[in-house]
Amino acid sequence: MSTQGQSLFNLLPSLYRIKDAQVAQAQGLAQGPLESLLMLIEEQFAVMAEDLNQLYDDQFIETCAPWVIPYIGDLIGYKPVHGVATAVASPRAEVAHTISFRRRKGTILVLEQLARDVTGWGAHAVEEFKLLSATQYMKAVRLCSYYAPDLRHWQVREYADTAFDNTAHTIDVRLIPTDGSRYNIPNVGVFLYSLNAYSLTNSPLSPVSGSSQFFRFSPLGADMPLFNNPVSQGSQIAVAAQPVNVPARLTRRVLCQDIGSQAGTVYYGQGNSLALSLGGVFQNAFQIQVCDLSGADGSWMNVPAPGGPFVAAIDPQLGRLALASPAAAAAPPQATFYYGFNGDMGGGEYASRASSFVVQAESSVLQYSHTAPSGTTLQSLLNAATAQLGNPGVGEVAVEIEDSWTYPLTAATTSALQISIPEGTTLELRAAEGCRPTLLLGGEITVLGGAGSTLVLNGLLLAYAPPSATAPIPAALVHAPNSGGNQIGQIVLSHCTLVPGLALASQGESQFAGQPVLVAEVPGTEIVVQQSIVGSLQVQSQCTAALTDSVVDACSPTGVAYSATDGAGGGGSLTLQGCTVIGKVHSTLFTLISNSILWSALASADSWNNPVLADRKQQGCVRFSYLPPTASGPRQFECVPQSGAILAPLFYSLQYGDPGYAKLLPGTNNAIRRGADDGGEMGAFHFVLAPLRETDLLVRLQEYLPAGLQSGIFYQN
Repeated sequence: MSTQGQSLFNLLPSLYRIKDAQVAQAQGLAQGPLESLLMLIEEQFAVMAEDLNQLYDDQFIETCAPWVIPYIGDLIGYKPVHGVATAVASPRAEVAHTISFRRRKGTILVLEQLARDVTGWGAHAVEEFKLLSATQYMKAVRLCSYYAPDLRHWQVREYADTAFDNTAHTIDVRLIPTDGSRYNIPNVGVFLYSLNAYSLTNSPLSPVSGSSQFFRFSPLGADMPLFNNPVSQGSQIAVAAQPVNVPARLTRRVLCQDIGSQAGTVYYGQGNSLALSLGGVFQNAFQIQVCDLSGADGSWMNVPAPGGPFVAAIDPQLGRLALASPAAAAAPPQATFYYGFNGDMGGGEYASRASSFVVQAESSVLQYSHTAPSGTTLQSLLNAATAQLGNPGVGEVAVEIEDSWTYPLTAATTSALQISIPEGTTLELRAAEGCRPTLLLGGEITVLGGAGSTLVLNGLLLAYAPPSATAPIPAALVHAPNSGGNQIGQIVLSHCTLVPGLALASQGESQFAGQPVLVAEVPGTEIVVQQSIVGSLQVQSQCTAALTDSVVDACSPTGVAYSATDGAGGGGSLTLQGCTVIGKVHSTLFTLISNSILWSALASADSWNNPVLADRKQQGCVRFSYLPPTASGPRQFECVPQSGAILAPLFYSLQYGDPGYAKLLPGTNNAIRRGADDGGEMGAFHFVLAPLRETDLLVRLQEYLPAGLQSGIFYQN
């Protein structure tokens, strides 16, 4: 009997309790009828008490029941949003924050915090009237407002026409929401940094043409801008954002000013946006020179002199490094730095990959790094994994690379790696969580397997590095040949990059445009690609290919992005969900194409009759996608056919390696930018849901702007 059940019974006089106990003893019961009755009454009292307690709790957003949240929100005038960003994903927290925001309503800091929290991007809000040039009023002198810019300070030119511009401007009377004007008394500009800064930790720099003095930060040996790792402003913004608080490009002047301060650097240093090590030893700020290292390879400008005060010169805008003296062959420079990209795709040190690992048991994971014992190679570990899979009861094994190193697998052989998987088993070659290794292949990765076998590649960057000037170009980076009884069942690419065009030249252009990166010749093989960037795919007609949230790039709209192994016939049945395809597509069947962009065109005197073609037109579906006007395939639903420049996707860049690669410009027609089935954008970055974040922000700004003011959104990267 519970204590609560005894409380009423114990209040009775002893006479009644004794008589009730005698009745229970006489009838062989555990408790008497009177005690049982009072227990039932007590239970109902407890229900009433709990209901009264909950009624009190329901008056507060922190303790109320979930069904009460919309009612409290409606009571205080809360307007619901899509809740894409993590900070606004909880309706309970959002309603709770509304009250604190209302107390600061109308201030520029609350608008900045709303922009940051609602979008999940870097943000800065500016009251544009402060930048208007005007005659000074002697009773309210604005000491920092100059009609002409103060050219004695480099910051004036560096931040001109950006979110941190502090020069005076003449008035612009156009409307800020529709015309994009900025400088007017009622205007508030909200500047968004929609690109993210992604890290590479202790990554070896790429030598220029075999040099031991000149290097590039990119593992692929191409120029690329470095980005700032934003410093958090905290959960509550008390001070307006500064350049160090947003993921902007790291410029020469900014880094030079930071390194010049030596003590208290915020951009350079361990744990900051950039850190350089030589011979495994971190280099202090006073040893680094920041300068313009532009110029053709072999004749870079401003190379530091040997014996001078600087051991190295860095150009963050080009991603270049020049040493004063050649580095030791066994100790290439290493750096921790950040690069810009639009989303968690193509591999990286982001934290969302662990959930995609196929092999979870630690006992089934073989670990590899650049510090592995002598004689241990990636191929030897793959052979060991294959041997384990041959044991009874072992169905899956993973080989995990534990760093962001660059591994040159450039021996002059046809196969850089050869993987053979026993029947019915799974082999996973992956990067550890928080790592992005680069495999530079001198040949192809040859994939062989028994019936029902699976190969998974996760978190890797694969590129071709010719072992010699006369080396033949491999058939692909990943090749499943139809020979030797090969029956590989499935090839999975998850969070991987198979560099379009196999490799990049020093200026970022593709070296072998048009060459496929994956060739599947085995009938029945299933190709699965998830959140990856790949080049052209050649898939045998009896295979299947399913791609999700990925880019397929033939390096040109007139190139061949998807086809059979002959480069022209119909490839295996194709499924695209949230993908951007740059190049022509020929498949036997479009099983499903949804929320995708097929950016394809015919070249002059092209042997293809149609840039997008499905042989079987009575089966499958194409929905909420952008297609060339002559696309030939199954029935279409809510699709956008190409119709001149007005209805065409506008990309920041179509060159792999650029920070804005495959990212749609905000000026893209809304039929494409908001044309997906959920109101998001079509294409590979549909999962980012950028238009929905923007809509959420507009809803919030309308609620918190002071009366008479108007706002505009400006994308800064």
